[in-house]
Amino acid sequence: MRSMKMVHLVLAGWLVAVTLASVCSQAQGAQASARLQKEVRHVLVTLPFYSVFDNLAYKVDGDRVTLLGQVVRPTLKSDAATAVKSIEGVSAVDNEIEVLPVSPNDDRTRRAEFRAIYSAPGMEKYSIQAVPPIHIVVKNGHVTLVGVVASEADKILANVRAQSVPGVFSVTNQLTVEK
Repeated sequence: MRSMKMVHLVLAGWLVAVTLASVCSQAQGAQASARLQKEVRHVLVTLPFYSVFDNLAYKVDGDRVTLLGQVVRPTLKSDAATAVKSIEGVSAVDNEIEVLPVSPNDDRTRRAEFRAIYSAPGMEKYSIQAVPPIHIVVKNGHVTLVGVVASEADKILANVRAQSVPGVFSVTNQLTVEK
């Protein structure tokens, strides 16, 4: 009888240990994922040629990182992949960044959009940052606004100003409002 109780106690202790190990492992995995996300973001926003006309995004799945978005310079695409590969804990990088086509018209539109959005009263607060938070992606005359703004009013204002630029075929507003 006494040996059966010992077996049950040992089994119960073993189950508790396995459960605790699993919970700790999951917590460590969540911390590692959060750390990796933070490091990937930091590496991307500090790339030397990353500008307001580029949109870099990413997904982290375990130790794999998928790079997304659009860039004006092909070198930025490769620089982003190289920088992310150098992060400790990243095993693989899938580079799905789109390089935008070379177009003098799109270049003119980018500059006009920048002036229209960032010169609007109340929007200058966004232009003083190293990489302004409203990214202007122009592809074949179509404009997409991506990034984060402080209020719904700023989101609407950026959209109105972007639509006011002559020669733009369409404006897609993907701006999000800070919580």
